[in-house]
Amino acid sequence: MPFFNHWYILVLILIIVLIVYGPGKLPEVGGAIGKAMREFRKTSSDIQEEFKKSATSDSSTEPKTTTDRPTDVKAAPDVTSPTDSKA
Repeated sequence: MPFFNHWYILVLILIIVLIVYGPGKLPEVGGAIGKAMREFRKTSSDIQEEFKKSATSDSSTEPKTTTDRPTDVKAAPDVTSPTDSKA
């Protein structure tokens, strides 16, 4: 990950959070962030599973080929218009 190549930025952010929230609130903030990340991952995996299910169900319900139509259907006769002329 490109963010971890610059570890000093992560340390700076942690120091700022420690100053703003204080050492007493830091575990609560960390827990809230962890819970939010866990919920985000769960939701994204659920959405991916739904896409996979819909993709597999769509491929199984492809339109039927022309050979699957009933045999009692007759072909339409050739229709000519009165304005058609043979030249």
